[in-house]
Amino acid sequence: MPRPPKTHSSELDAAAFRRALAAWFEKHQRRLPWRTERSLYRTVVSEFMLQQTQVATVLPYFERWMRALPDFAALAAADEETVLKLWEGLGYYRRARFLHTLARELVALPAPPHTAVGWADLTGVGPYTAAAIASLAFDDAAACVDGNVVRILARLTSETRAFPDGSAAVKHFNALAGELLDPRHPGRHNEAMMELGATVCFRRKPRCTVCPVIAHCRAAREGTAEAIPAIARAAAEKREVDRVWIERDGALLLHRIPADAARMCGLHELPTAEQAGIARDALTADRLRATHRRAITRYQITERIFAAACPSDLAAAKATAARDLVWVQRDTLDSITLSGPHRRWVTALLHDRSAR
Repeated sequence: MPRPPKTHSSELDAAAFRRALAAWFEKHQRRLPWRTERSLYRTVVSEFMLQQTQVATVLPYFERWMRALPDFAALAAADEETVLKLWEGLGYYRRARFLHTLARELVALPAPPHTAVGWADLTGVGPYTAAAIASLAFDDAAACVDGNVVRILARLTSETRAFPDGSAAVKHFNALAGELLDPRHPGRHNEAMMELGATVCFRRKPRCTVCPVIAHCRAAREGTAEAIPAIARAAAEKREVDRVWIERDGALLLHRIPADAARMCGLHELPTAEQAGIARDALTADRLRATHRRAITRYQITERIFAAACPSDLAAAKATAARDLVWVQRDTLDSITLSGPHRRWVTALLHDRSAR
């Protein structure tokens, strides 16, 4: 009988791949604060902060967080307002709330879990984060698979199939990630894979010429690395939001996102015209103070900020969010938590006013 054809994974020499990756990581890893001083707490905080956020952005937040809340006990005892204020600007604020709840769960346990399975039962800990924490802190043999790792594995095997989304790609590569995992040093291996994806195996223009595992990469040999993996991206949707800048007696009108909101509850933003009860025809070109564009997941959002007069009937505004409008004195703005973009916008507009 003829032998079955080799699969892409069977063409990989796992032991040689691990050695090459480990040797490169030992020499080229970045000196990051959660690596130079290791602890379970620092690992957990860094993993939460690094979700959907680049290392360069996280670094100042991590250091500030550690100074204010140095361990699980301090975080568990902190109030939510303090936690959110320390997180201000990092975005995806649900992570901060999950981390806060997780700390309270952990201090109530006799000991933290030592396996990815145990960590996955705790608040805010998904499969990737569970594997990262358990392998880095306890050497549990659990492979981490996220977008960076998917990209590496897809290129190693020259996987050309089209995936409907990132979750499908992660599911497909879970088995291969487990096969390549170094069972003796799973934490180091996972960290090295993360580092390779972050510093060499870029989505666009990968640095194949300096890749430590290029000898194992089928896509590099075929010259197709940049086209792999093929993951469908959700079509971008355009949205427009008109916000208003209203001042009265040295105070700025803000909208406090209600506690039952799905996202960013408790944070402050400049109110939309609708929330403040401002008619659309009052938003004239001569009152436009700023225009900002940003992307959130698949949405391309254009936000315009207009100067507006305080409506005489603000207290009785028909807007459904009127009860969540608050006046904040300009000299106390630093004490409240604004969403990251709004902090930048408010700061810039206040500076512009004072410079006039």
